[in-house]
Amino acid sequence: MNEDAVIRKVSRVGIIGNVFLATFKLLAGIFGKSGAMVSDAVHSLSDVFATLIAYVGVRLSKQKEDKEHPYGHERLECVAALILGLILAGTGVGIGYSGVHKLCYERDAIEIPTILPLVAAVVSIISKEAMFWYTMYYAKRLNLAAFKADAWHHRSDAISSVGSFVGIGLAMMGFPVMDPIASLIICLLIIKVAYDICKDALVKMLDTSCDTAFESKLKTYIGEQPGVLNIDLLRTRQFGNKIYVDLEICVKRDISLVDAHAIAESVHNGVEQNFPNVKHIMIHVNPEDE
Repeated sequence: MNEDAVIRKVSRVGIIGNVFLATFKLLAGIFGKSGAMVSDAVHSLSDVFATLIAYVGVRLSKQKEDKEHPYGHERLECVAALILGLILAGTGVGIGYSGVHKLCYERDAIEIPTILPLVAAVVSIISKEAMFWYTMYYAKRLNLAAFKADAWHHRSDAISSVGSFVGIGLAMMGFPVMDPIASLIICLLIIKVAYDICKDALVKMLDTSCDTAFESKLKTYIGEQPGVLNIDLLRTRQFGNKIYVDLEICVKRDISLVDAHAIAESVHNGVEQNFPNVKHIMIHVNPEDE
């Protein structure tokens, strides 16, 4: 299955799964008298829009280079991930506001939930955790930040359902105030995930260098190539899910320009073949010191 087909498949599973799950949880929350489950349903509904944004962002990022964008469109995927994070944060704030409002102004009117939302919470936990692993598997396989953010969106929904389960269970045991308190816990968990997603997206949009482990592995590989005497400079920068590299290598000073070019060309091709995330490496050749 090619990459475009995988992207369509993962997006379709996420959208259809969340539509059914959100509808089920919303009905369970309304008829089962659980505000926490209604909040959980809203969270699942936000996942539908999150998956749509992830799909659009990934498809746009796959566009070929053009005259106006000679370096490609990979950063559009980061934009999609950033939007996802903001949507998730907004969802968390909305759920938190609802919980606070009930605790402050509707405390005496809080009803004890039935068993229906408790069943819905269990179904949600299992379904969303499965969707997390499914989406994350393909996100890692294709190295797609937007889909990784979408996967964490699924995981945050599973976590919120755990909070719903605990809150609803305690409410059924005679502590109805635990239902809105569960909403507040869900709010904090969602906002934490949203922060992590936004931070990762911004890092990749600001030409941040790769981690030390990657650069060390890259240096080792380049240093072992025939004709390379030393690495004078190595810089990396993340561009969406791709990496650009600036490199200065030292070669023997008495070889011809043709031979020096051949060494640089060999390093260039070897790096791009052995490090798939490296979209391009720019190499400058220095002569060894006398």
